Amino acid sequence: MNFDLTEEQLMIQQAARDFANNECLPGVIERDEKMIFPREQVLHLAELGFLGMMVSPKYGGSGMDTTSYVIAMEEISKIDASVSVCMSVNNSLVCWGLEAFGTEEQKQKYLTPLAQGKKDDELYIGAFLLSEPEAGSDATSQQTLAEDMGDHYLVNGTKNWITNGSSASVYLVMAQTDRSKGPRGINALIIEKNCPGVMVGPKENKMGIRGSDTHSIQFTDVKVPKDNRIGKDGFGFKFAMQVLNGGRIGIAAQALGIAAGAYERSLQYATQRKAFGEPIINHQAIQFKLADMVTRIEAARLMVHKAAADKDAGRDYSISSAMAKVFASETAMWTATEAVQIHGGYGYVKEYHVERMMRDAKITQIYEGTSEVQRIVIGRSLT
Repeated sequence: MNFDLTEEQLMIQQAARDFANNECLPGVIERDEKMIFPREQVLHLAELGFLGMMVSPKYGGSGMDTTSYVIAMEEISKIDASVSVCMSVNNSLVCWGLEAFGTEEQKQKYLTPLAQGKKDDELYIGAFLLSEPEAGSDATSQQTLAEDMGDHYLVNGTKNWITNGSSASVYLVMAQTDRSKGPRGINALIIEKNCPGVMVGPKENKMGIRGSDTHSIQFTDVKVPKDNRIGKDGFGFKFAMQVLNGGRIGIAAQALGIAAGAYERSLQYATQRKAFGEPIINHQAIQFKLADMVTRIEAARLMVHKAAADKDAGRDYSISSAMAKVFASETAMWTATEAVQIHGGYGYVKEYHVERMMRDAKITQIYEGTSEVQRIVIGRSLT
């Protein structure tokens, strides 16, 4: 096994690090406080080729491997998880799903501008619509209905907790066509946000990742051509589950970045802050916290890179991605909490960033499959 990054991967890492520090860090506290969507930052991601990193150049992507993607995700997540989650959804869920399972016509029409992040010089990103008011961890309980009308579907229903909800131009929507078939009656449909009957709800006032656009989306008699169905009739649930396996790698990388960012700020603070006549890093109580932080982060990084390597090698990555996500997300929450503790009273105020990281870390244990769901996935593989 070779743990060294390639020259190209090191260049991607540096580019992502520079972008995060130069473009994301200024204003990150204000964007969090005022729930401002980081439009300029996401547009810059498009210019860097970071919104379609794993997409073939044939469809406007950067043609990079999954390891390069998680490296960039980690660096950006160190600074602003609201920016990185936009990047994650567009890369892992939307672009990858379309390239893996879409028709050539769908790829030309939708994937190419999504991978480039722009269309007619305007932001063009996607969203993945699976969760509903009564269908969170139980994704089989889809209530959104796609009624078969012959040459098109008529879609009615509501989706919840949609990242990029108001900023996306394209939605990938899971909807039930035949309830008698259960999960086998679910279809995946491409719906444009500007279609008649699509309504975007108010932005959710969240605890963390407050800059990202999280909305409910309501569909009322939305006509969707059958050419916009992804895969065969009834493929929607399988599509969603396969796409989420890759999505979990992206969120694991986000969690890793939050943890690493909290650790780096804690290390810097501990070398500068003095107590009892010397820097607090010289006190064993703080040294042990930092030692545990860096050890858990390194373990999480290895798990995330292993899942990425499995995906790139064409191996089954459903278990390694579940392991990476549950471990990295819990590492993020623990590390960010310890970072606040190391900072003491300063950790409780916005200026020092770690309180935001603690709030951002929590969602990584919830979205794209809760920690409990990941343990179910892992546990079932043991029998």
